[in-house]
Amino acid sequence: MAHATDARGDEKKGHTGPDCVATVDDFFRNEVWAKVGALSCLKCHKIGGDAEKSKFILQDPNRSKGQDQEEALRQNRAAFASMAKFREKDQSRLLLKVIGGLDHGGAVVLKPDSVGHRILTDFVRRVNSPTIELPAIDKNAPPFFDGIVMLDDRRLLRRVTLSLAGRLPTDAEISAIAKSGLKAMPALLDSLMKEEAFYTRLREGFNDVFLTLGFDGNPETVLSYEHFSTTRNWTEKHDLNHIADAKARQQARYKLANDYRQAILGEPMKLVEHIVRNDRPFTEILTADYIMVTPYSARGYGIFEQLRPQFKNPDDPFEYIPVKLKALVARTRDDDQQSATGFYPHAGILSTFQYLRRYPTTETNRNRLRARMYFQHFLGVDVLELAARVSDAAAVSTKYKIPTMEASECVVCHKTIDPVAGLFQDYYKFEGVYGRRKGGWYKDMFEPGFEGEAMPPEERWRSLQWLGERTVKDPRFAVAMVEHVYYILTGRKALLPPKDLDDPLFVPRRRAYQEQRREIETIATRFAKDGFNLKSVFKDLVVSNFYRADGPATAIKDPRRRSELDDVGLVRMLSPEQIERKVNAIFGEPWGKLNDQLAMLYGGIDSKEVTERATDPSGAMGAIQRIMSNDVACKQTGRDFGRPPAERRLFPGIEPSVIPGATPEGDAAIRKAIAHLHERILGRQDAPDSAEVERTWKLFAGIVHDAHEQKGIDPRENYHCRQGVPAPPADPAYTIRAWRGVVTYLLRRQEFLYE
Repeated sequence: MAHATDARGDEKKGHTGPDCVATVDDFFRNEVWAKVGALSCLKCHKIGGDAEKSKFILQDPNRSKGQDQEEALRQNRAAFASMAKFREKDQSRLLLKVIGGLDHGGAVVLKPDSVGHRILTDFVRRVNSPTIELPAIDKNAPPFFDGIVMLDDRRLLRRVTLSLAGRLPTDAEISAIAKSGLKAMPALLDSLMKEEAFYTRLREGFNDVFLTLGFDGNPETVLSYEHFSTTRNWTEKHDLNHIADAKARQQARYKLANDYRQAILGEPMKLVEHIVRNDRPFTEILTADYIMVTPYSARGYGIFEQLRPQFKNPDDPFEYIPVKLKALVARTRDDDQQSATGFYPHAGILSTFQYLRRYPTTETNRNRLRARMYFQHFLGVDVLELAARVSDAAAVSTKYKIPTMEASECVVCHKTIDPVAGLFQDYYKFEGVYGRRKGGWYKDMFEPGFEGEAMPPEERWRSLQWLGERTVKDPRFAVAMVEHVYYILTGRKALLPPKDLDDPLFVPRRRAYQEQRREIETIATRFAKDGFNLKSVFKDLVVSNFYRADGPATAIKDPRRRSELDDVGLVRMLSPEQIERKVNAIFGEPWGKLNDQLAMLYGGIDSKEVTERATDPSGAMGAIQRIMSNDVACKQTGRDFGRPPAERRLFPGIEPSVIPGATPEGDAAIRKAIAHLHERILGRQDAPDSAEVERTWKLFAGIVHDAHEQKGIDPRENYHCRQGVPAPPADPAYTIRAWRGVVTYLLRRQEFLYE
């Protein structure tokens, strides 16, 4: 349990000697701060924390950048050093406080003789006896990426184009990267990030973060009955009388409603797309004073006629344009929206009806879910990590009249989230979105505000705008956005600082966190200086060592070094959407079956009940992989051989008549064809005489040999695999089916199924 620490009382004036201006030594940085201060003290001993009235106030380095971050650590060391000087009956007050002595408001923070307590004891000794020789710092630690093999530039290019655009690299891109190496990558990415496929991936990736596709109920109910009762169900009354057949007319109405619902669902992620596509500052994700609507969703808002001239095609359900809504007018007028401008106070995605409905409130929750998700999405802070759960809630409730405002184990969280929850107070209708609570906002919660700053009452009508303006100025915002892009590119969340001080691998895990954090913060700084253009984050991360790392050059025996590098390198199972795009890139069309329930079985999400993508394969996933490889190989092998050689994707330099072992020239052609398949399907640059090609050669030759040992083999590919092939080629030598076996084998390889 995390507790508030309180250094009130009879302390003498704070020490102002040399320790207050001392540089931040490695012991304080890596031991005292990393293992005690950041984990146990900062939660309460900060401005806005439960112990903000004490004289022991710390600064959060994660809220600063560059030299300011170093200055924050220096001030923290000064605060610890000053506290280490105070004594109570020949004992350090610092050491007495952390074990619950001297009426410490946070009770027991560290147990006597625990790792953290021993670190503080050592720190107190060093501060009060500075002449004692300190242990030497380990100067032999290798550079963090020492011994790590990086992807060559061509493989990196293939990874990027498949990941972000769902296609293979073009010849021009390959030539550019071969000529200029990584220097060519920014320009190539600039071009790639103009493609429609990139924006499909962008929307998909950010929905994995915000999950706005997953709110309960039919999508049109995101428009509250109170404010949109006459327009939200427009599809039910839309004139379709030009369709004479009743059944066809009903089917058309079903499609109309489905397109309308999809258009509404897509609005938040289309806002993300609009910001990035137009090189607008990504701060607009919280400050945009508009939303995105289509001709269909505009009808739901009741604003279609006034917007009709702005649409290129008023009948396109998925043409999105930015628009500013007017202040909401209620059916009964009791819930008319107050607005000083006459417009809805848009605050980017934060004020969209979809986001508010995805994270609803209740009488007991009081907008705290929204506050928690706000901190997680936009500042990268998991407020549930601020303190452990209360072990005896009944005892706390008995002792305190308002535990969330008085009990230190409660205040440590609630003093952070309750002010932000209060900023959502005007969005309190459970069925809809906008609506004020009868009787006013709760008095047993900390007043609305942000990080110790109270919201002025006159700003209430635009409270989320007020919050967004402050959020984008917080250094944690830029860091959080970089972390989101890191997740989109790698499929993994950024590392969190380790907390188990007794873990023998704490130090290497801490180093791994620090190295990754340093890279993310460096990119975040450039991101902010670049006007918050999110494309710059993609470009910086793609050429970073963390994205380019392929793996260790040799096996690592040292467990500490293995722990350091545990999260380095990109090995993740492709999502259902990525598998479909990869199949399409290689073969010219997707498999088309990894959707709906099958996609869920393959680790997909529905953004509602299943919100985390599976990272480890299950038995069902293995079965789907086998079905997919069989089906795609069956469908595409014969079809490719049925095309003219110049139009083939898979077999441009080989014919079914070439039999293994017949002639040296034929064998060379087969090996060359295998090397081509390795490159196209797996991204491998294998020479025709390589061991990898030899392994595939043996499979191909073995299938042909076994077939020739059989009698009565059908000279045609099987019936199922011939379907859809205009002129199925004959297969008397069984080579087409052998090539099908090769393609099946390659589609089951890790290089295809994983990134």
